[in-house]
Amino acid sequence: MTRSHARELAAHLIYELDFTQQEPQAALETRLENAYYACLAEENAVYTDRPSKKQLAYISACVSGVMQNAQKLDALIKQYAIGWNLHRISRLTKAAMRLAIYEMLYVADVPTGVAINECVELTRKYEDEEVVSFVNGILGSVARDCVESPQEPEEQQ
Repeated sequence: MTRSHARELAAHLIYELDFTQQEPQAALETRLENAYYACLAEENAVYTDRPSKKQLAYISACVSGVMQNAQKLDALIKQYAIGWNLHRISRLTKAAMRLAIYEMLYVADVPTGVAINECVELTRKYEDEEVVSFVNGILGSVARDCVESPQEPEEQQ
């Protein structure tokens, strides 16, 4: 399994947790159960190979981190999704963007450009080009404003 496939699996889990409100670790254990994983492989090639221990650690850390920071990540998406309500964005696209922004802000070994490119390619797999451009624009703005030249946190009033 490649890091790209591990990232896609993480996005699927983040998407799933939007519906189930399950704990990230429990969702990961369920999804990786042998019989369930084999069924998923029949539907999506990303589940053909099982993740290594290193990939499992990455997936687990990302899924847990995204869920712990979901409000902050969603606020950034909303801030840069000018003219769009979060509810208009598909849950899978939102999951992929949450993951990319999380990687940009919190995962030191993932370069910003890689996080953006991987999210764009993942979005392209499931959405049309208009959505891909939309995602690329949001992630580019987040990278420019929050990663390359981070703003000081606003003071609480």
